[in-house]
This record gives sequence, C-alpha cells and structure tokens, in this order.
Amino acid sequence: MWVAYPTKFGCLIWVGLLGMFVLPYGFADEPPPGRNVASLAISVEAVSFADLAVFPRHKASAVVVPRNVSKLSAEVRANIIAVPVDVGAIVEKGSVLVMLNKAEYQLALQREQARAQSLEAKVALAQYQLQRAQKLQKQQVLAEDLLKQRETDLAVLLADTSSQKAAISQAQQNVDRCIIRAPFDAVVVEKLAYVGELASPGTPLIRIVDAQQSEVSAKLQNYQIEIAQAAKNLEFMVRDKQYSLSLRAVTPVVDSIERTQDVRLVFKAKQALPGTAGELVWQDNAPHVPAEFIVRRKTGLGIFVVNNNIAEFMLLSDAVEGRPANVSLAKDDLIVTTGRYRLGHGDRVKMR
Repeated sequence: MWVAYPTKFGCLIWVGLLGMFVLPYGFADEPPPGRNVASLAISVEAVSFADLAVFPRHKASAVVVPRNVSKLSAEVRANIIAVPVDVGAIVEKGSVLVMLNKAEYQLALQREQARAQSLEAKVALAQYQLQRAQKLQKQQVLAEDLLKQRETDLAVLLADTSSQKAAISQAQQNVDRCIIRAPFDAVVVEKLAYVGELASPGTPLIRIVDAQQSEVSAKLQNYQIEIAQAAKNLEFMVRDKQYSLSLRAVTPVVDSIERTQDVRLVFKAKQALPGTAGELVWQDNAPHVPAEFIVRRKTGLGIFVVNNNIAEFMLLSDAVEGRPANVSLAKDDLIVTTGRYRLGHGDRVKMR
C-alpha cells in the first residue's frame, strides 16, 4: 500500500513498505494516479468567466476595388480627332471622352433622310391615285384590277417608308457612336488611343473606373467568414483612417491554393479611393477564453472549471492551440487560471 504526502515544494512523497519516492505534481500531461484516493485538495486560483472573457479582433489584408471597370471601344470605323481628357481626370456621366471623325456618317445620314423625303412624296401621290381610283370604281368606269394595283402600290411604298425609318435610325446611331461618352461618373486611368489613329469596331480607346461605387475585397478562411458574417463592426483600416463597412457577398468559390474565399464589402458612408490597400478589421461578438488558460489533456484542448470545489475538465473541440477559444459558459462560472497544469478531471481544489 502506498500513501501520498504533499510537500511545500510542489511535489508528492509516496511512502510504502518497500520505500518511498518523490514525484512532482506536474510531472506528466495527466496528474499522478491515486491523488483522489488521498482526497488531497489542490490550491488553485480561479476567475469568473465574465472577468476573464475576451472578444478577439480579427484582421485580414484587403484592397478597395471599383465595382465598374470599363474599357471603352470604338463601334464604328473612323479616325480619332480628339481625346479631351487626361489620365487621372474625374468625369461625370455623359462627359465626352473620345471624338471620332463623323463626316462620312453624317453624309450617309443625309442620304437616308433624302430618300425618306422622296418616299413621302411617292406615298402622297399613291394615296391620291388610290382615292381617285376608288371614286372611278364607284362610278363603274374603272376596272377592279386597276383599283387593286393602286392599293398594292401604296402598300409597297408604306413598307418602304417603314424600312427607311429604320435606315435613318441606324445612320443616326453611327453618327452618335463617333462621340464616346462616360457611361457613369468615373476616373480616367488609361488612354489607349491617340489623335490621328484609325479606330475600328472593337478598338480599345480608353479605360475608366467607377468613381462612386467602390467596395472592399478580402480573402478569408472559412472560420473567419463565419465570424465576419456575425460581426456588427466591420471596418477598413488605412493607417490612421477607418471606414465602416457592411458585408455584401461571399463568393461561392474556394481558392484551390490558399483555401480562401473572396469576400466583398460595401462602404456605409465615406469611401476610400479605388486601389487603396489596408486591413479588414472586425471583432468577434462571442466571448472567448484567452489562449493562455487553455491546456492540453489526452482528450484534447480544454479548460478547467471549478464546480463545488471539484475541477472539471471542459473539452473545447474547436479550440486551436495559441488562439482564444469560443466557449459557452455562464458569467459567474469559475475558470482555473493558476494551478491548471497540475489538475486532472475530478480533482478536489481549494481557492487561494
């Protein structure tokens, strides 16, 4: 039979018929066997969860990206006669960005308009001839087939008139396409063509980015996304400036290399300039146990909670070593802060 005697030097002296040996309390991952048999109370310090809990702040690299990036191209073939904006210019929606020579297309428009006038005159004549034929037919002095011919002539001319209206609209569009305008409030970031060059349909002329609608892009891991979705205080930090954000979307695609997902956030009020690099910062809403009070036992990582002077090991299945862990405890639950490394589940404890 062996009997354990605690000493003030933090060890146990085991005495038996065959002699004795000394074993420190914290010798192994688990406390020495048989301690409960001796019913020894281990001196510990414990703090309530409310006083101990922390709310971790999370950070991730982020960058401001414009929601619209447009590379405007020519839609007609013509020479460039003016590019009245420079790189860096802030332009309003509808502002002229590039001008093409429209002389050829104006001539084409005038030809179509002249043809339309000619058709209008022919339609007027055909209508007069039809009315006269209808009167003569009532007087039975005109053959019925001649009346049908007059009706057919008018119908053909009216169809040509409709087709000509479409041709005029197309010609007008070609004239309008010689002026390239900003489709939204924008910043000019690149000029791709210059005065004197011949532009063809599809030729890139200028690149602009949205000056009003920007958002923050950040790549987060899965556990970070869950915390960010629940957070109420998302912020974009740039040196000494901070911008309030709200989560817009999480892209449903995982990067095969980094194992992250792209998260997009929009500014609540003032915006940072597109291209600005900074940090996405948010605070966890759930109370956590600080990492230094988490210990490892054979079953995994966890904490010791004092219940009626008994130490109970609470396993934290989602805990990660060196990181605060989310735990469901009442505010007045006591967590062992000092003496935790010597404890085993079910040990008797006394408060210092």
